[in-house]
Amino acid sequence: MMPNTNGDELLKIDGFDEAIIGVQECIESKLVYDIDKIAEILIKRDGMTEEDAYDYISFNITSAYVGEKTPILVKTGKLEDFI
Repeated sequence: MMPNTNGDELLKIDGFDEAIIGVQECIESKLVYDIDKIAEILIKRDGMTEEDAYDYISFNITSAYVGEKTPILVKTGKLEDFI
């Protein structure tokens, strides 16, 4: 864990600091990660295929709840990318 500007402890996902895109400032501050950047790291660092990288993220990261400080994963893009 690392403190943010409010003094809150932030829970990190080990090995994916380059995918951090911000901090949710709320009652419980949380780190925010770009899910596509995590996939890129897995593909480059671990030699995974794109499909394997997203499967890994789904099974090992997005489905893991580790308490109120669980980091947030987002897909970035324009509104039309999601509707």
